[in-house]
Amino acid sequence: MTIDSGTHDVATEPSRAEAREGFDEITILWISEGMSCDGDSVSFTAAGQPAIEDLVLGLIPGLPKVNLHNKVLSPSLGGEDFLAPYRAALRGEIAPFILVIEGSIPNQKIIEGDGYWTSFGNDPETGEPLTLNWWIDRLAPKAWAVVAAGTCATYGGIHAMAGNPTGCMGLADYLGWDFTSQGGLPIVNVPGCPIQPENFMETLVWVLYHAAGSAPPPPLDQMLRPQWLFGKTVHEGCDRAAYYEQADFARDYNSPKCQVKVGCWGPVVNCNVPKRGWMAGIGGCPNVGGICIGCTMPGFPDAFMPFMDEPPGGSFSTLMVKPYGAFVRRMRGITNAVVNREPKWHHNKPVLTSGYDPHWRP
Repeated sequence: MTIDSGTHDVATEPSRAEAREGFDEITILWISEGMSCDGDSVSFTAAGQPAIEDLVLGLIPGLPKVNLHNKVLSPSLGGEDFLAPYRAALRGEIAPFILVIEGSIPNQKIIEGDGYWTSFGNDPETGEPLTLNWWIDRLAPKAWAVVAAGTCATYGGIHAMAGNPTGCMGLADYLGWDFTSQGGLPIVNVPGCPIQPENFMETLVWVLYHAAGSAPPPPLDQMLRPQWLFGKTVHEGCDRAAYYEQADFARDYNSPKCQVKVGCWGPVVNCNVPKRGWMAGIGGCPNVGGICIGCTMPGFPDAFMPFMDEPPGGSFSTLMVKPYGAFVRRMRGITNAVVNREPKWHHNKPVLTSGYDPHWRP
């Protein structure tokens, strides 16, 4: 780089990524009035890397100041006091904000004029309940980012299963899979029934760093899930996976072996719980003897029912691996026996038998 009259020669200056302006403060408006059990709100309070307390107290370097509004954690008096920031966001008085939706979205059109499926506060003028759909229609277009928390919000979940009367769906089904927020982001889906606490907080922190201007958008897969969290299967991270390879399968739920034949869908389900655990790295379905029923998947629950039955492909896949697994298990058993013996020169006799040969010395 050359210097001329105290200024840099632009032609020879190294290229740099263009800095993007970020926000110093952002609001999170969390609505859990979708068809749900509020389990996702409860679950994310168990996060520790980081904890929600660290987030709202500003203890994470580089993040904007976060104003969180969630009914489970709200110190408000409830009612209109709790609804105040949501109404302010409608009026354009709060920006930027991240809209988090918990619970599946019912189809209000099928009962238009004949009641409602779920509501969030009342219309101040008429006193009539305001539906979840009403709020989403007005807040989502104004939101800097939109996050769906839990399988109900991402793909419909339990309430959207076959035969339901509500016409429930996931948030992307409702807003459209090509929806883009004010921040230029698609909907960010974090599935789980409920969400794994660290998965949600890690994703939220990434979105917040992006809002601060210090990180790129979070990479999402074709189902709008964070790629780094849902890019591998349960089976790939499961402590029991080696038993599958050796065709050593559990026949009951007290066994430490692979549980495919007793109903586990782990080989085809995108989820990192076996590797991450549930709280503080502890727990997680297969880690504690539970089968994977596919609760993070778009096809849940219909595609995985009846629970506890061997998956349709389980019989064929376990049959195919059986001769290979039996042979490998036998060969490994032989090798294990060999390497479990100490070398023959480990003895207290007056002669050295280790094979030591000093021929290289002058």
